[in-house]
Amino acid sequence: MQSVLAQISNGLIVSCQALEGEPLHSSFIMGRMAVAAKQGGALGIRANSISDILEIKKQVELPVIGIIKQVYGTHPVFITPTMKEIDDLMETGAEIIATDATARIRPDGSTLEQFYQKIKTKYPQVILMADVSSVEEAIYADNLGFDIVGPTLYGYTEETRGLKIDHNNYQVIKEMVKQVKKAKVIAEGNVSTPEIARSLLENNVHAVVVGGAITRPQQITKRFVDAMQK
Repeated sequence: MQSVLAQISNGLIVSCQALEGEPLHSSFIMGRMAVAAKQGGALGIRANSISDILEIKKQVELPVIGIIKQVYGTHPVFITPTMKEIDDLMETGAEIIATDATARIRPDGSTLEQFYQKIKTKYPQVILMADVSSVEEAIYADNLGFDIVGPTLYGYTEETRGLKIDHNNYQVIKEMVKQVKKAKVIAEGNVSTPEIARSLLENNVHAVVVGGAITRPQQITKRFVDAMQK
């Protein structure tokens, strides 16, 4: 475990994801994105879906944070929500598995603690990342035994809807770094510039995940167009 966490220390993790309906939705393209990320100096990849992860692992020898986005009806928990997704991710060889670690009940009716115990009973050596939406959830995940916590879902739950991490003071990040005692804190969410990524490292996070600012050209284009039309 330590070697995988050491590999990504102080580094950039590039989120190579494109959902159905997006222009770059293709496992082949995500594989090439991962190659480009590696050539640029990324130390890890975050990826969604079995097919994307398998293709990425064919293309690069970098640690992968694997997730499966699976929606069950109208249930709000969809990032690796059940043991089925955990089982499928374990088959891919992803070095780290991330899951929604908010306080919400999961689609199968289990609590986060029950879900965590199921995972660790079946896969005691797996490295787990907690995608949380608050400092309190980060502390709880740390106490349960998660290896990594990140504010991935800050702004995406009922309680935090519409909020964004303030990149002027990084208060949420600073509190997580201060309050989380054992797990590594990885910054994720709305990291739109290299300067923000650097500032996050200076606030003692273990690593930084960047997604849309690198791998979603439609978002990058819109930023340019919006700025030009002001």
